[in-house]
Amino acid sequence: MSAAPDVARKTAPNVVLILVDDLGGRDLSCYGSTFYETPVLDALATRGVRFDSAYASAPVCSPTRASLLTGKYPARVGVTQYIGGHAVGKLQDVPMLSCLPLQEISLARALRSGGYRTWHVGKWHLGERSTWPLRHGFDVNLGGCDWGHPPTYFSPYGCPTLEDGPPGEYLTDRLTDEAIRLVEEHPRDRPFFLNLWHNAVHTPIQAPPDLVAKYERKAHDLGLERQEAFADGEPYPVWHLRHHRVRRRVVQSDPAYAAMIESLDTNVGRLLDALERTGQTDDTVVVFASDNGGLATSEGSPTCNAPLTEGKGWNYEGGVRTPLIVSWPGGGWDGAGGSGGRVVDEPVTTPDLYPTILAAAGLPVPDGQHVDGVDLGPVLRAEPFRRGPIYWHYPHYSNQGGTPAASVRAEEWKLVRFFEDDRTELYHLVEDISESFDRAADEPDVVDRLSRLLDEWLSDVGAILPRPSPVAAFDDLPG
Repeated sequence: MSAAPDVARKTAPNVVLILVDDLGGRDLSCYGSTFYETPVLDALATRGVRFDSAYASAPVCSPTRASLLTGKYPARVGVTQYIGGHAVGKLQDVPMLSCLPLQEISLARALRSGGYRTWHVGKWHLGERSTWPLRHGFDVNLGGCDWGHPPTYFSPYGCPTLEDGPPGEYLTDRLTDEAIRLVEEHPRDRPFFLNLWHNAVHTPIQAPPDLVAKYERKAHDLGLERQEAFADGEPYPVWHLRHHRVRRRVVQSDPAYAAMIESLDTNVGRLLDALERTGQTDDTVVVFASDNGGLATSEGSPTCNAPLTEGKGWNYEGGVRTPLIVSWPGGGWDGAGGSGGRVVDEPVTTPDLYPTILAAAGLPVPDGQHVDGVDLGPVLRAEPFRRGPIYWHYPHYSNQGGTPAASVRAEEWKLVRFFEDDRTELYHLVEDISESFDRAADEPDVVDRLSRLLDEWLSDVGAILPRPSPVAAFDDLPG
């Protein structure tokens, strides 16, 4: 690929990739929420293509982010846990890389080589300073650092790559302001790639007081205050939390979390309005996604993913099934192409975005960059499409109650293998989206087939498997 822009690149679409942190598979109205309000994203889904079986490539953040930028499964990249995370239980922790390797040809680097201006705004969490966005092909970095979450959503933020705003400024508003400024000020000689990775809706759960008050009133009017919001379950399997119990939220009713989602929705609308105002809507690919499922079993358990089981940190559907909305009016991915408002049931996953965006930009996958993802262009154009099996390898204990596991989805079946006891579970997701009925004993042929697929894939990606801990937990130490 040429390292310099040319005239042909002026006709390539802009790309806006909005990644939300910890947004659950049922956290938007168009995905089934009756408490949260998301009119902007609902409208975007109506104009574009909504994926009902979209999956994050990991149940926690850093692996999915590495996967998105490389087109690879996290196990192949070597980033399988959130960076900075470490935990042990019956099994030892598995070693992993502490950054996105610089030798990876990131999506930003590939687009910049093809003539794009490349901007990163928001969360990064893919390593320390030497591997921040400017080292991975971005021309601009506003907010990207090693933080997993901000210490506060209200200025002063104390972020090393984003100047503090006026006291009390809200971070979601500020990141959107920066994104809009870049869109409005860029010269039209080259297309742009805006990588807008919002910190919301990750903890701390903080939102503008007026919005919180709105949802406090709504919860009262709906009688949600009178419903039991939580169910306490089993002790955490990870040693440092073993004296605590998993607390599951069973209803969406947290006013502050709802306010964070409305703020996010409003700010997506502000950015879309800027594209419209500058005449760039038709020529812009917009992708809206999440890095993992909603936080439903720990750290305040602010959301509920039902009917999906569990949430962030688990290999069940609540941990990995997420919203995905894609729009490109000028490319036939919207109403202009006769496909507006389509709902796609075919399973897709995070690494698919890498080849999809490059293909939309008219660029090949870079030489030497292995890609596990599949170009979603055909399904976005309403053409015949079959994705094939999707895999996960999360060989770690999570902070949310999940234990080390690997899994595969092939057509309607999903097999989950738990490493603590080598237990296998099998679910028919079309009939049982809640993963309530383990069919492993009834379908040995399906178990054998999916187990072989999973074994072959684990070998292919060089997956590291966890081993038993050599010592037991110290009962006299606090957890």
